[in-house]
Amino acid sequence: MPSLAPPLSSVLALLMAAMVVALVAWALQLMQAANDRKEFALMLAGCMVCSAAVGLATVMVLTFSAPHGLDAASPGRLPADSETGVSLDSVVLPWDQLGWQHPEQAG
Repeated sequence: MPSLAPPLSSVLALLMAAMVVALVAWALQLMQAANDRKEFALMLAGCMVCSAAVGLATVMVLTFSAPHGLDAASPGRLPADSETGVSLDSVVLPWDQLGWQHPEQAG
């Protein structure tokens, strides 16, 4: 994934921040209407919109505070000779401590 130019990433960050503010304002309007009309469904809708704003803000913070911005998770950044993957050789399972072996390995 190519990196975005600094002016473009700044515009994207400001657009996302404006979207979060708009979602919070909408959620507050829904909750005010719920309070005025005594409707529980509007209160739930306001909570859902507010949680969407929190999710968007979280993604925005994680994305734009990464070490290299939007390019941090690019798979092309790994050296060609590096191993990718997880080794489970150092994992000790409870039955390994008891000395139990699988019948195929016991022979």
